Amino acid sequence: MSNCSRSGDVIEPLLRPQWYVNCQDLKKPMREFVEKKELKIIPEMFEFEWFSWIDNLKDWCISRQLWWGHRVPAYLVTIKEKGITPDLSDEHNWVAAHSYEEALEKAAKKYGVDKSKIELRQDEDVLDTWFSSSLFPFSPFGWPDVENNKELEAFYPGHVLETGHDILFFWVARMVMMGHLLLGKLPFKTVFLHNLVRDKDGEKMSKSKGNVID
Repeated sequence: MSNCSRSGDVIEPLLRPQWYVNCQDLKKPMREFVEKKELKIIPEMFEFEWFSWIDNLKDWCISRQLWWGHRVPAYLVTIKEKGITPDLSDEHNWVAAHSYEEALEKAAKKYGVDKSKIELRQDEDVLDTWFSSSLFPFSPFGWPDVENNKELEAFYPGHVLETGHDILFFWVARMVMMGHLLLGKLPFKTVFLHNLVRDKDGEKMSKSKGNVID
């Protein structure tokens, strides 16, 4: 039992099913991008942090129980006449799709029934903030529409990313991961990591800590 750092409310942990991305096949290419200098990290001392994170990479929990964010694109299937009733913990009762209509088509094909007999309910969970952020290098340019997409051709991939060193694995590595997985190209060739502005005690500035400049 603990208390929320912001509201002071009592927090009671509750176990529930989550969505994960299997990251095990990504360890080798993610390491090789930096080893072969396809991705250059400046200063080079942060390569150690990159390799440490990659070598200990675990499956990524991408679902969050929040009121804001991109909703998980998964739909729970109910087909009463086949005895298929909602079971959140059974992955076979779900279909993933870009839209409700596409999910309906997939469910009809998966279970071999007419679409009129299917009930769908989209998961109320939202995607992890870093998952949504990882799509940033290409999502503003109309992705997943890649056919004859002139903006995507013009602006992806980029050249240099500049950011704080504290989010090397939270954001930078995940942008690289999703660019490699979804487009087959790294989103940038060079990562320039700068220092952080800290408070008088050397602590990272944070709204939750209350040590930011008003």
